[in-house]
Amino acid sequence: MSLKETKKLDTNRYQLEITIDGEKFREAIKEAYRKNGKKINVPGFRKGKAPLHMVETYYGTEVFFEDALNLLYGDVVEEAIKESGLNVIDDKMDFELVSISKEDGVDFKVSLTTYPEITLKKYKGLKAEKLAVKVEASEVNAELDALANRNARMIAVEDRAAKLGDTTVIDFEGFVDGKAFEGGKSEGHSLELGSGQFIPGFEDQIVGKKAGDEFDVNVTFPKEYGAEELAGKDAVFKVKLHEIKVRELPTVDDEFAKDVSEFDTLKDLKADIKKKASERKQKAAEEAVENDLVQQIVDGISGEIPEAMYESRLEQCVQDFAYRMQAQGMDMNTYLKYTGSTMDDFKKSFRPQAEMQVKYRLALEKIVELENIKADEKDIEEQYKKMAESYKVELDKVKAAVPASELEKDIAVGKAIDFVKANAVITEVEKKTEEKKPAAEKKPAAKKTTTATKSTAAKKTTSTAKKAPAKKPATKKADK
Repeated sequence: MSLKETKKLDTNRYQLEITIDGEKFREAIKEAYRKNGKKINVPGFRKGKAPLHMVETYYGTEVFFEDALNLLYGDVVEEAIKESGLNVIDDKMDFELVSISKEDGVDFKVSLTTYPEITLKKYKGLKAEKLAVKVEASEVNAELDALANRNARMIAVEDRAAKLGDTTVIDFEGFVDGKAFEGGKSEGHSLELGSGQFIPGFEDQIVGKKAGDEFDVNVTFPKEYGAEELAGKDAVFKVKLHEIKVRELPTVDDEFAKDVSEFDTLKDLKADIKKKASERKQKAAEEAVENDLVQQIVDGISGEIPEAMYESRLEQCVQDFAYRMQAQGMDMNTYLKYTGSTMDDFKKSFRPQAEMQVKYRLALEKIVELENIKADEKDIEEQYKKMAESYKVELDKVKAAVPASELEKDIAVGKAIDFVKANAVITEVEKKTEEKKPAAEKKPAAKKTTTATKSTAAKKTTSTAKKAPAKKPATKKADK
């Protein structure tokens, strides 16, 4: 392999001309024949038994050119990138074949995008406000109330009629124009009155009824109702009320604390609730400061950022969202259908987020470079252990799946955030000062990515190149 020429096409866009000598190409042709020759028919020979020169005579010298070039392509491009010294940010390369022959080898060009050169205005001595963390007694009581509600029990009442807030157990069957309709029947259904679970008017007509009552509920389906055959239609539901239940909250005392937690007293439970609330608020306040500081740095970035970086991050944002949808049992096509959106519109909605994440990462990586910030072996080992514990995977498997070089980059970026904070002037305030900016100047919050399990804004690939298929030369088709 020889890197014949490195040519700059545009900002962050280069073209490499690469040659493969005849001897190396002929060896690759022999390897392609060994892999694929068994599939080829040549008259006078059993299938796959014709020697290479007979296959080339019958189908043309160039019969194995494409397979041979594909065998070499990834490695020679990777080697050429190393020789050029370029930092490649994507593996979507444009291929152009210049010449190809068995005697002289191959001459081809690849066009690729490189990592941008950026400059920062200021990243030391920045100013930010941090909200003072305070947990009010009302917040602790609200958490206790929520805990009591989660541990409430339902008890039946028999001495009164149903009222809003009660949970009723009912049988019902719906009719439109005297005919029962699909999906309009249920038995033993629990319905909280006032919850809005059923169409308007249904729950109100159960109020005042007692257990054992049988009655009709007359309603009209909304015009925008999902089932077209029922939209806007009058309906009658035959209802039988079996049971009325009310939620009984437990008494919040020491016994309650013992039942719902590891604490023996209500005082200790409250103290724990307050501590955890304080930790949550403290973490949120720290993250807000980090985002504020890095946003100031991002606003001072100078340099032309390749569109490929934005597109790459945008695709990752969409994939991340799709994975979350899958976890909830829904695919992207179904989601788009329900929301009445197209994939193009969906991507546009993620564009500001993708741009911010790219700039955020670039800014921090630049600080890593300027301050020579590095992750040591201890940092890397600790991060591996955290990942293994988090994903409940053996440590060796995590190490095999995640290269230490990638982990090192993300750890260094996390240290860059710490560096910025350590060199900033942070003032603790009860209430943040409002900055008056035109709406167009407001920017979305940046997303912090400091571990290798999260996608980086752009991935440097100085030593890897996707083994993309080479452009097909004009060849005769073998009967494979």
